Amino acid sequence: MSAAPRAVWRARNLIAIALLALVALAALSTERADAATYGGISAVAPEPPAAPAEEEVAGDAPSGPVNRAALVGGKAIAPLDAPAAVKKAIQAANRIRTKPYVWGGGHGRWWDRGYDCSGSVSFALRGAGLLNVPMVSGSLARWGEAGPGRWITIYANAGHVYAEIAGLRWDTSGTSGSGPRWHDEERSGAGFVVRHPPGY
Repeated sequence: MSAAPRAVWRARNLIAIALLALVALAALSTERADAATYGGISAVAPEPPAAPAEEEVAGDAPSGPVNRAALVGGKAIAPLDAPAAVKKAIQAANRIRTKPYVWGGGHGRWWDRGYDCSGSVSFALRGAGLLNVPMVSGSLARWGEAGPGRWITIYANAGHVYAEIAGLRWDTSGTSGSGPRWHDEERSGAGFVVRHPPGY
């Protein structure tokens, strides 16, 4: 190979390497931005959720029935009268409702390739501003206040957790291992500790 074609070949390779480096840097900066936006795991113990501001609470929990969220094409639609935090929890859960089940998913970072039961419940609670770090199911069994909530109820034990948000079940079970999904049908709470965020 003569010097001129060799120089052209080297120049093309250098350009290709430079383009790959730029793509890698762009992906890294996007991942860092996602980590900053969605948080990550922390060694700091989570604080119990703060009671919501008075204007966000539609009555004391639990007092009377709430309007049920609608389920349309697998996506939950919050009731119009739901408090802002409940609407935000539903919006957050909707963002990951098609993700696959991945054991440990949602615990190393908020935005993940898939979610397990506690990762998906933690993601919804974080979207509502009720949780700062992901929690495992056993920890969620001690989180918040005892008993069912008016808008959000957590059912947890050492091996599994699911939530009921505005009357719909947010759960990874009953989906044939496909991941976090909304469900119209109720599930037995037998064997679960029932908790709720204060005011909800």
